[in-house]
Amino acid sequence: MLRNLNKKTTRFIKKFKLSPLLDVLIFAIIVLAFHYFWWHGLKKFLLTFMAFREFEQFLAHQVFLPAAWLVEHVLRYPIETAQNTLYFNNNGFVAVEGSCSGLKQFYQWVVLMILFPGSWKKKLWFIPLGLLVIHFVNILRIVILSVVVVHWPDYWDFIHLWVLRPFFYVVIFFLWVIWVEKINTPLLSNLSDDNIV
Repeated sequence: MLRNLNKKTTRFIKKFKLSPLLDVLIFAIIVLAFHYFWWHGLKKFLLTFMAFREFEQFLAHQVFLPAAWLVEHVLRYPIETAQNTLYFNNNGFVAVEGSCSGLKQFYQWVVLMILFPGSWKKKLWFIPLGLLVIHFVNILRIVILSVVVVHWPDYWDFIHLWVLRPFFYVVIFFLWVIWVEKINTPLLSNLSDDNIV
């Protein structure tokens, strides 16, 4: 009976070309579940380990250094820096704390890629590539927040909370789309009716 149900479900998905929708549903479940677990115990648990706290601070500094360089040398904003914080002439500042390190997004990306079906041979190079993209996006986020602090300080909270934080999910989604559409084979494409259990 289970075999017949699986065959019928697979035929239905193939017939109506629902495989992309199934993939998006799996993506959403993994991302939302991780987000929930992160804020409801996982981060608190991880913070009990000194190594986690030190790595979070190390990663925050790796975001701060290139962002500060870009703000000072490319944007040419006069800044003062201290303790992973950029201080501007208008008394505004951008502090890159542990929670700004991108570590949650790193974990989220790795968990998504581990749980999502696909070739481990391909995952071994695509996961680090995704981490690198997420890191560069995080640096860009700090640079954009610096521009907002200097030119539109009244909009800083809105841009920080409602534009740039969700942008991480957009980046992770597009990385995942590249994985599903270009690198990995679709979830049901290799299934024939003969090898359905």
